[in-house]
Amino acid sequence: MTLSLALDIGGTKIAAGLVDPDGALVHRSQLPTPDGDAEAVWAVVEKLLAETMQVAGGAATGAGVASAGPIDLPNGTVSPINITEWRGFPIVERVAAVTRLPVRLGGDGLCMALGEQWCGAGRGVQFLLGMVVSTGVGGGLVLDGAPYDGRTGNAGHVGHVVVAPDGGDPCTCGGRGCVETIASGPSMVRWARRYGWDGTDAKALGDAAAQGDELALEAFQRSARALAAMIASVGAVCDLDLVVIGGGVAKSGALLFDPLRAALADYAGLDFLRGLRVVPAELGGDAGLVGAAALVRG
Repeated sequence: MTLSLALDIGGTKIAAGLVDPDGALVHRSQLPTPDGDAEAVWAVVEKLLAETMQVAGGAATGAGVASAGPIDLPNGTVSPINITEWRGFPIVERVAAVTRLPVRLGGDGLCMALGEQWCGAGRGVQFLLGMVVSTGVGGGLVLDGAPYDGRTGNAGHVGHVVVAPDGGDPCTCGGRGCVETIASGPSMVRWARRYGWDGTDAKALGDAAAQGDELALEAFQRSARALAAMIASVGAVCDLDLVVIGGGVAKSGALLFDPLRAALADYAGLDFLRGLRVVPAELGGDAGLVGAAALVRG
């Protein structure tokens, strides 16, 4: 049996795995992303790759890499915002040197979308937006059944669609009024605390909303409206069939999805948008690895 080696690089964890031709994750290992210089982070990646190659026993035929961005697809480099020591890091060259395999790079949002389209909530869907709503808002596009990278590999950064152009909050990207400034977990918490809620984090906010706290409920409703406005815009541009949402905030279930779907019905007025469905992701933390493998499957 042939296998695809998959690597998923993020600011808090780095995971490696082996995926079979049916999309099943047959091996997975993970380590925390270390603080320190670029080579300290690479040492963790190298350790995981060596272990995974040993498990594969020569059956791996390609390596897919999902990485936090921005990425530079033409040059095979990554500069993750949340791994500050990696700027223009030559990840494709380094992984190829260790594995002796052909390597394909993709953004983490794209790989999440690909994983869900292959084996998750979007099985077989041809026009799909995959999203992660957590500490940030990320995304990736599958168009006509294929991953859409864009010119540099950064297509699908839907968290930076502007939904509050007049007086919106500053965003970490350098812009203002991005959906991430309203809909991410930390943004929801900041807004609620600004108006008197005394909790500490997004999980506590979700618990408070589930118990009927009005400020917490309004924070989820604001998030849902911002996401719906963005989804309607991206759906109109890309003529989507489906939106799959994962991440910590999405785990709140009906607290997010019910107002999101209601708001989307208001924003998505065009006939071809009225059938656009929004569903929870199914693969959880494995979506990036499965999607990275999808980059190199035959």
